[in-house]
Amino acid sequence: MLDQKRTLAVSILMATFALSACQPKADQKEQKPPVEQGSSSEVVDTTLTLQGEAEKVVVELPECSGNSCPEFSVERLHTNQFVVDSIIDQAILKNLDQILDVGNQSKSIQDEKKKTEQQQKQDEQQASSSVIAANAAKTTAQAMADQLKPYVTTFTALQQELTSLGASSKISVSVSPKILNSSEPLATVVLNTSSYLGGAHGSASQVYYNFDLKHQKQVGLDDIVEPNKKQALEKLAYEAFKVWVMDNKLTDNLQDYEQVWKFKLSNNFYLGKQGLILQYAEYEIGPYVVGLPRLEIPYDALKTVLKQPYLPAEMQVDQPASAVVKN
Repeated sequence: MLDQKRTLAVSILMATFALSACQPKADQKEQKPPVEQGSSSEVVDTTLTLQGEAEKVVVELPECSGNSCPEFSVERLHTNQFVVDSIIDQAILKNLDQILDVGNQSKSIQDEKKKTEQQQKQDEQQASSSVIAANAAKTTAQAMADQLKPYVTTFTALQQELTSLGASSKISVSVSPKILNSSEPLATVVLNTSSYLGGAHGSASQVYYNFDLKHQKQVGLDDIVEPNKKQALEKLAYEAFKVWVMDNKLTDNLQDYEQVWKFKLSNNFYLGKQGLILQYAEYEIGPYVVGLPRLEIPYDALKTVLKQPYLPAEMQVDQPASAVVKN
């Protein structure tokens, strides 16, 4: 009898243990596989974003002391978009050429510039393989510095000539690019230029360069306007021009004003937050006192004028979905 009770107790104990083993533990939480960090879906695509900053180009000027020493300052853009950098570099050289070749420069200055350019060509023709290799190892900023030498020579010669004439004014040239917008629909770089070469007053300019990063190309005004809508844009710009003239109290008679400052549609533009900005140069549509005029056309007025990708997202009309066939 005792053996039977003992056998029964052991059976009950084993059954209880088996049942408890089959039940999930209350405090055991389901373990999930760790989530891998930095998956491909989380990687930010920087190819469609303009990233970088302006860098100083080092140039050599004659030693000078005092407050009247000339200033020649050039910055170039160093970004993750080679096409953008190249276009802006060429724009800088073009602007410098316009600045230093305008006005009543003397023949000696022109001759000095030509001499420098000719010497550079001779050096290139006579360059040995070691020189070519050295040039290839130069950074873009160093290569840009070499391209600036003729302009620095011309600038220095102008300063020397002014000094010989007894002028004590401080001449200066400054060129600097800046990223204004870095992403879609257009990446925009503004090139700010200012100069004073001893005249009655200095000069300044703002030129905007717009880029389609997806297709790696520069975009002009005609590229963002709908076909056959250029005339409509010009009419809107002219209305903005009339308002600008009156708001600045430049005249009481618009017709008389336009005898001197005729309206024109500028191709210098960028897409602002509220509308299309048209930038003008000094003396282009107004006297020097107004500086660098700009006209703004609100996006509301451009709904049928600009191509949809260049309008704010809330103004873009969704394409109709394809019809769903019901059974």
